[in-house]
Amino acid sequence: MDNDVSTARTAGAGATPLGYLALGLTLLAFGLFSTGVIDNTAAGDAARLALYVGGFTQFVAGMWEFYRGSAFAGTAFASLGAFWVTWAAASGSPAGKEVTGLFFLLWALLALSLTVAAWQLGGVAQTAFGLLTVSTVLFGIAAFADNSGLGKAAGWVGVAAGAVAWYGGTALLTNATWGRRALPSDGWRLAVPHRGHA
Repeated sequence: MDNDVSTARTAGAGATPLGYLALGLTLLAFGLFSTGVIDNTAAGDAARLALYVGGFTQFVAGMWEFYRGSAFAGTAFASLGAFWVTWAAASGSPAGKEVTGLFFLLWALLALSLTVAAWQLGGVAQTAFGLLTVSTVLFGIAAFADNSGLGKAAGWVGVAAGAVAWYGGTALLTNATWGRRALPSDGWRLAVPHRGHA
């Protein structure tokens, strides 16, 4: 009976592609709106996308990955989902630059943890979470310094992180659907695997 339950839990489809796609689309919108490249937009205009796609969708993807036994994907998507829900909820209310700066710097610690944990997962995960770390650090410093130019630079780094996350989700989904490695999803490895690792 226990064997049947464990087999059922691992047999379902994973939510990692969904988590990466939701992260990618949200970061692309948030980043682009932060750069000022689109007229009459600001980061706050991404609040609804951040709430539903970045927040709820990623959180559900994270819970599903926890259920399937993936601590990394579960932690990454559930915690980033919480980040986007929190940001979207606070985006309409005035907050001091110190509060905003601290908010981004604290979440930069999470992004750094994910970057370190992803070190053996390949370049897509490393790059997406590494760029997310840089972006959140820059957003935090820009808020503390009240520097819109640095905020725009942070937005561009966020766009790059979103593009990598979107590509990662697309590659994982495409490869799973096609049943073969149609798009590379584990290349760009920056770390040398330890002996004995495949």
